[in-house]
Amino acid sequence: MTDKKQEQILDIGGTYSKFEHWINENKTMLTVVVGGLFLVVAGYMGFNKLYLEPKEKEAQNQMFVAQKYFEKDSLNLALNGDKNYPGFLKIMEDYKWTKAANLSHYYAGVISLKLGKFDDAIMYLESFNGKDILVSGMALNCLGDAYSEKGEMEKAIDNYKKAAYNHENELTTPIFLKKAGMLLEKTGKKEEALKMYQEINDKYPKSTEARDIEKYIARTQV
Repeated sequence: MTDKKQEQILDIGGTYSKFEHWINENKTMLTVVVGGLFLVVAGYMGFNKLYLEPKEKEAQNQMFVAQKYFEKDSLNLALNGDKNYPGFLKIMEDYKWTKAANLSHYYAGVISLKLGKFDDAIMYLESFNGKDILVSGMALNCLGDAYSEKGEMEKAIDNYKKAAYNHENELTTPIFLKKAGMLLEKTGKKEEALKMYQEINDKYPKSTEARDIEKYIARTQV
């Protein structure tokens, strides 16, 4: 064995010896840390299995009726519930941390927007954590509508753009681009509006919004 290899072995052995010595000196601290991590993981798994999963199932069953009221445009019953079933507001309160409670924020936001309660709509929609691509895009669009109704055009435009690019598709993207373009045009930002309209014309020529988009494009070039 060469001297260099012997030095490497001795170096590795020395490092291991120091590490072993450090472990022996810090056994108590390491036991506490490992034990603490175990308790955190066990607690998280227990919380999910014993509390969150049953609550989620219960919340979904409760929310079913509120969704039916929403589909029928019975907005007050959907929001506040009836004598037998809770509405979206109660579900948000009673089933915190569940997916049903999160989705209830979206429904409550849309209902508030329809009822003309724009501050409430913004509050609920901004609390919604959308992971579903379609629903998250619609939530951003509704936020844009609410801010537009309040006259906060910059925030409205920003949310319409986010909605448009959240998941680009032939159906919703041109709708949201056109909304953004129209507000940009209204606020005097014709060049930015032109970009929105041109994108509809170039990328979504078969969309409903593209049918008369040339008129909008011409308007920004005057």
